[in-house]
Amino acid sequence: MEKIKKYGSILMLVLFLLTLAITLTINARWLYVMDINRLDILDYLDVSKKQLLVNYDQLMHYLNVIWMNPLKMTDFPVSESGALHFYEVKRLFQINYAVLLLTVIPSVLYVKNQYKSGRLWEIVRPFTYLLTGLVMLVFFMAVGFDTFFVKFHEVFFNNDAWVFNPITDPIIMALPQEYFMHCFMLFFILFIAFITSFIFVGRRQLKTLIKSKK
Repeated sequence: MEKIKKYGSILMLVLFLLTLAITLTINARWLYVMDINRLDILDYLDVSKKQLLVNYDQLMHYLNVIWMNPLKMTDFPVSESGALHFYEVKRLFQINYAVLLLTVIPSVLYVKNQYKSGRLWEIVRPFTYLLTGLVMLVFFMAVGFDTFFVKFHEVFFNNDAWVFNPITDPIIMALPQEYFMHCFMLFFILFIAFITSFIFVGRRQLKTLIKSKK
């Protein structure tokens, strides 16, 4: 029973860190602002940077606010298929936020108790395994992002509504695949940084514990 409780708490912490990294990534407006220039997005559109950001904010408001419906953007029409995909993305956003809210307090209490009792080192091994898996996933993404991007959509969506037609859904021209690659990169950087930080603190605590027993 104690073992189940231990690994259940660690899983809860992982879910919290995962959803926190996702939340910070999907709300990284600064990343999109940077990519507008870096990817020359405006070259493919008939709107100004200011207008584009207005539409981007309208899209993000729709995705983030549960009662916001339907999706309407000032300068970009949305087809039925496009609306379906964005609705499914919105649902994933809400699931992410729900998990984040459900795990934040238990995770903070768990970390606080483990640290105070000198047992935070218990997460080092499972977190090291997780870190290894994340590094392998990043390598797979780096080798072939196109394949990774397709597999990601096949896992989270059971249709092909995510394959946008730029004629019926011109918003896709404002959201190039390279932008999503940068989003994934930011997510992995954040998640790996969180995991690595806990491993570092846990190992330090273990070393201190070993020294105190000598």
